[in-house]
Amino acid sequence: MDRLLPKTKKYRMLWLLIIDIFVIVFASFMGLFIRFDFSYESIGEIYYNNVVSYTPIYLVTTVIVFSGFHMYRYLWSAAGLREAILITGACGISMLLQIAGMTFLGLNVPRSYYIICFVVLAILEMCVRFSYRIYRSFVVRYLHAAGVNDRILVVGAGDAGVAVLKEIRQSDRTEGKVMCFVDDDPVKKGGIIMGVPVAGNREMIPELVEKYDIQKIYIAIPTASGKDRKEIVQICQQTAVKDIRILPGIYEMINQSDDTISHLKKVSIDDLLGRDPIVVDLAEVYDSIKDKVVLVTGGGGSIGSELCRQIASHEPKLLVVVDIYENNIYDLQQELRLHNPEAKVEFLIGSVRNTHRMYSIFEQYRPQIVFHAAAHKHVPLMEDSPNEAIKNNVFGTYKVAKAAERYGTETFVLISTDKAVNPTNIMGASKRICEMIIQAKADRQRKIADNPDLATDKCVGKTKFVAVRFGNVLGSNGSVIPLFEKQIAEGGPVTVTHPDIIRYFMTIPEAVSLVLQASVYAKGGEIFVLDMGEPVKILDLAKNLIRLSGYEPETDIPIVFTGLRPGEKLYEEKLMDEEELKKTANNLIHIGKPIEMDYDAFFEKLDALNEASKADSEAIRAAVADMVPTYRRPEV
Repeated sequence: MDRLLPKTKKYRMLWLLIIDIFVIVFASFMGLFIRFDFSYESIGEIYYNNVVSYTPIYLVTTVIVFSGFHMYRYLWSAAGLREAILITGACGISMLLQIAGMTFLGLNVPRSYYIICFVVLAILEMCVRFSYRIYRSFVVRYLHAAGVNDRILVVGAGDAGVAVLKEIRQSDRTEGKVMCFVDDDPVKKGGIIMGVPVAGNREMIPELVEKYDIQKIYIAIPTASGKDRKEIVQICQQTAVKDIRILPGIYEMINQSDDTISHLKKVSIDDLLGRDPIVVDLAEVYDSIKDKVVLVTGGGGSIGSELCRQIASHEPKLLVVVDIYENNIYDLQQELRLHNPEAKVEFLIGSVRNTHRMYSIFEQYRPQIVFHAAAHKHVPLMEDSPNEAIKNNVFGTYKVAKAAERYGTETFVLISTDKAVNPTNIMGASKRICEMIIQAKADRQRKIADNPDLATDKCVGKTKFVAVRFGNVLGSNGSVIPLFEKQIAEGGPVTVTHPDIIRYFMTIPEAVSLVLQASVYAKGGEIFVLDMGEPVKILDLAKNLIRLSGYEPETDIPIVFTGLRPGEKLYEEKLMDEEELKKTANNLIHIGKPIEMDYDAFFEKLDALNEASKADSEAIRAAVADMVPTYRRPEV
């Protein structure tokens, strides 16, 4: 039947108009037929002729009234009580106009004719308008459900839960039968919603799964806090159900598809962080990007590529993407050309370690905003190759920052990490030196602002240098989540370095939101720090991911503790002892107070570090420790 139904607005309106013409004419004559006890012979000739004479006028005025009530524009597949009242009102107005018209023209009919005609018209119009919904509600529901075995438990007996129930019953794109609701509201417990019982609260989920032989759990509480959502998911994971889906917050469903079920997503590891997502108002961010030339180094990486996606969709004058790894940048090129064909984007291969290449790019494109995401970030690998970490992270940052100075970049944003705080590994220490470079450059810019004569052709004195510091990014290349997923897919074991190791986590969109916001808040020299909530135990993440994959930790997938790796901490810190936090307009974004330092001495040590890294010196760690007093070298 779906194939027979009109699919476009124009054809839908045409079909409804044609049907209405037949219904209106039919109702007009049925008024007489019913009035005279269904006996055609009993209808007086004068009455019959009067009705025939007025029917064309009745037809035109009724169609006009229906149009005025927008009855050809409503989506009747979602019709309800409001639409039924609207139909009744339109038919009532039509009846009043009919009475006035026939009286004015002196066309006499029995008074009861008008009422009968109105009732017949209203009933038939409701049948026509509600026929598609009736079809979906009954025919599809029972025929479609006949061969379906999936038994569903819905967590949440509020509006969202009821919407899920209705969608399951009415749509032929969904399969299954809702067996019961679960809700923590004691008033709802024991109640029945559309024939489905509210069988208990969240604590009873395991018991109800057994009782009703549940195969799917839908969590339909879009207003739940991150903490509540985490607790509900953990209870659901104690059951044997492998298909657990969650309805996101209502703001995520705006401007998406009409059906509620399409918004139900597989429970992801993001839902287990135990906090609400960080939401940043990006309106001012995108205003600052629009019509600007923006450059992203490391544009093929996890953070860099997400930055490029967000920037490309908000009308930059030009987006310049730079990366050394051609495969990543090729993939991003194809993606942006597909999804943002109107965006002007240049994709360039180049290393931030190549001074001439960076200068030539800056000279040609003159970027106004730079997001520096290029870096080596894998802690154990950098412990084995410390000189490469220094060459790429420290001097890559230094060379890009110098190019920004020389060619008048307005804002330079360094992507940093919480591993830069009291670092115990060379990667974290290298990022701390990057932060110090940014603060030193910012100090130089302030001096030029106070004394413009200090500006040279190598430093025009207008760049705002800032850094953004955040924790581990869920799902990024080389992060723990993809590793766990790979290990689970291979049947285990899942390796965790220590049972007590904890980390701060954030999602890629959250990280990118912070980076973009920093470019607006930047005044020069700030280190922006995100409030990432409570830290998460890596062991808990491993167990939850195993359960999300449909297995039981230790029973199906073993967990093995491998010991802390070189330079690895049990916990990460967001601030050094000397730093203090200042608030910004966003309560979840803070600014670390710059640490006082001798910048002239810093640049002298930076030159020495450069020479040591070029020589692949074994003394590189000592040189780093000399520059970063908070660096705690791992014991040999």
